[in-house]
Amino acid sequence: MMAALFAARNGAGVTLLERNEKLGKKVYITGKGRCNLTNASEMETVQKNVFRNPRFLYAAFAALDNRGVMELIEGLGTPLKIERGYRVFPVSDKASDVIAALRRGLDGAGVRVVLNARVKSLLIEDGRCTGVIMESGEALRADAVILATGGLSYPATGSTGDGHRMAEDAGHAVTATLPALVPIDTVESWPGTLAGLSLKNVKLSAFAAGPKKEKKIYSEMGEMLFTHTGISGPLALTLSSVLPEALTGVRLEIDLKPALDDQMLDARLLRDFRDMSRKQLGSVADGLAPHSLAQQLLKLAGLSPAMPVNGVTAPQRADLLRILKHVPLTPKSLRGFDEAIITRGGISVKDINPSTMESKKLPGLYFAGELIDVDAATGGFNLQIAWSTGALAGISAAE
Repeated sequence: MMAALFAARNGAGVTLLERNEKLGKKVYITGKGRCNLTNASEMETVQKNVFRNPRFLYAAFAALDNRGVMELIEGLGTPLKIERGYRVFPVSDKASDVIAALRRGLDGAGVRVVLNARVKSLLIEDGRCTGVIMESGEALRADAVILATGGLSYPATGSTGDGHRMAEDAGHAVTATLPALVPIDTVESWPGTLAGLSLKNVKLSAFAAGPKKEKKIYSEMGEMLFTHTGISGPLALTLSSVLPEALTGVRLEIDLKPALDDQMLDARLLRDFRDMSRKQLGSVADGLAPHSLAQQLLKLAGLSPAMPVNGVTAPQRADLLRILKHVPLTPKSLRGFDEAIITRGGISVKDINPSTMESKKLPGLYFAGELIDVDAATGGFNLQIAWSTGALAGISAAE
């Protein structure tokens, strides 16, 4: 939609071919149906939140930055608001209002939208992309083609890898694709007993085994939650995008009290033990974590909740402290593309001119969005990549 809008606004006659029965199916489900359409941080921060190939996006972000996206959507009649973490949403909390704004823009710019239009392949003549061939066999000719079919995540919205296949058929390299920003399944089954429990202000860290010593690959503070099969929530979703492809030798740790160092936490435990000396250890644990998690922590520390507090030894207190600061988990696998917010991997940036989004292998062909091997953290950054690369592809194709 953004590519079509910018191409039309730059003087091109544009036909948008949409395989679904309506526009913006994926936009409709982003941000739990609210559409976190960008992030209002400084663009330097936006760039820092891109995991793969951030430098490739310099020209795209210059063509359309986050302020540009906000002005555009508001100018098309959908007012916006900024929430915690500089996340930007429509005031109405309805993703459909963002799609409606873009539709108004497309109509105003004279873009011809064709729904239920399935493209089979690119039309290539004399070493140039000169259009597309539809599933019906009909050839549609064009001076330029922009491929913006999305990755593989949420296939129900139409992202089933058509774009990757067409790009590969035309000689482009496609890097390995994996689900990203997706829940993580753990080897341990105990998270399943806490499914639905949300944790705030905790620190999640990940370590990978190395030849000489292990390396910390992730450590962030924020929110996470337990699922029937492992962990999810903002911290876990972001972690899923930075984990190595092979999870062997990777371990995770949750610090439930990141604001307290070991000395401060030990002082707190001693105080609680003194104040509750006649009670059972389970009562002290309930003051440190939600009840169901507190019981699990005692189990992991090898302590009984029925134990009298005045009978806890110094080594046992140290065990409780250690588990509060280092809850151990082992990642088993990532959930599938059905649950992934985005796709990691895609068309190699080496095959795309970053200044125009045009293919280096096939003149007349342009790429935009999740199809490309660029991805970012949660918080509106991935949609910003989509808008920016779409805008640059549209401008370049129109030229």
